Amino acid sequence: MTIHQATSGGDADVKSSSESEAESSFASHVSSLLERTEYRRCDKGEDLEDIYRLRYKSYRLSDMVSENVDHTIHDNLDEVENCYKFGIYIDGQLVSTLRIHHACRETPRSPSTTVYGDVLHPQLAAGTTFVDPSRFAADPDWSRVYPQIPYLTLRLAGMACFYFETPYCLSTIRPEHSGFYRRIYKSEQIGELREYPGLNYKVVLYRADVNAIRERSFKRFPFFKSTPMEQRLMFGRPGVGELAPLTILPTAKYYREAA
Repeated sequence: MTIHQATSGGDADVKSSSESEAESSFASHVSSLLERTEYRRCDKGEDLEDIYRLRYKSYRLSDMVSENVDHTIHDNLDEVENCYKFGIYIDGQLVSTLRIHHACRETPRSPSTTVYGDVLHPQLAAGTTFVDPSRFAADPDWSRVYPQIPYLTLRLAGMACFYFETPYCLSTIRPEHSGFYRRIYKSEQIGELREYPGLNYKVVLYRADVNAIRERSFKRFPFFKSTPMEQRLMFGRPGVGELAPLTILPTAKYYREAA
């Protein structure tokens, strides 16, 4: 028994070291790819049509949605005032997309509050706010080339939390994806399995405590960092007579250079 415990402890130390080195190497690869990445907020025009088509292409591959003649995926939640739609580009090529809602008492509509209103509306009424990312879709061809794409894409959710100063980030997801959210964001399940309109599968609701995981996440994944200016460009509304930025470059590298 003693020998087994000692050996197990040594193996655990080696495993911990190996995992740390693997995480560091992975973070370096993501940070390097971030140098070639740009974000675009898509409110109209061809960029918006492109992300609607990308959703369809990605979802149909895994039979998440049924076929439609337009070969696009969009719904009325794309049009509400608290919705932000993004395209993520590597070397000018659209590789993924994400939609984000900032749900609060004044603007409560979002995918999660639609399906889990009984859980979330009392919290919204009490003054709690949420960032609710949804419609994540990645181009299947580029995903094979760049497995880091989910991290580049979900980086937007963290920025939204910091910009809007929200305590929680929601995730309405397939149950088989829950391991990723528990591992990366320490998310906890707060809603049971339910139907989601338009999808061919059921979802569960998870919630991440932003402040509880912030420093841990930055330490493990420094590419999640961003400057207030980048956050403002992503989520700030242009003033009267001002134009929205056409493209937004990531700023995580400036934290590395400052360090």
